[in-house]
Amino acid sequence: MKTFNLIINGIGGQGVITLLSLIDQAAFIEGYDVRSSELHGLSQRGGSVETHIRFGKKVYSPLISNGRADLIISLEMLEALRETSKSGKAAKFLVNEFISPFIGSLTKEEIEKQLKVLKNELHIVSASEVCKEKLQNEVVSTTYLLGWAVYKKFIPLKEDSVLRALKYVVPKKYREINIKAFELAKKHD
Repeated sequence: MKTFNLIINGIGGQGVITLLSLIDQAAFIEGYDVRSSELHGLSQRGGSVETHIRFGKKVYSPLISNGRADLIISLEMLEALRETSKSGKAAKFLVNEFISPFIGSLTKEEIEKQLKVLKNELHIVSASEVCKEKLQNEVVSTTYLLGWAVYKKFIPLKEDSVLRALKYVVPKKYREINIKAFELAKKHD
């Protein structure tokens, strides 16, 4: 496998760093060389957070050059716009249909229109809404998005590896609901 380049971004408090840790651990379980970095931002509530993850046979740097991302997972729609220069021509965008009240004044439709100009494969998923409705907890939308990426084969990780990683990364009292969120992604498009 060539090196897989993934960017995750969102705002502080959404679970960007937890998602980074889950993917790091799952890739490690599968035997990949893994490098990751929180590039910039503050993990405080409302601040922009961006992380880079690279995994493959041998990886030398955690940072992804502009135009080299294979997948961008944005936990907030406006934050997806910040990543447009980093997406490669074949990059997929997986975006949570969520707009933070802290950040901007653009509507969902305006953001979607700007993202579609890129001509990348764009998937806007109502992860927060689905998790709130089905699990009464929208915080686990990050795990739902990871499940969506795994089941749709957007990320070269196996379901079993991610479920094992959940046991290492997520505290026991939150593990069951995160597993449910991950598996819920199987049932939704």
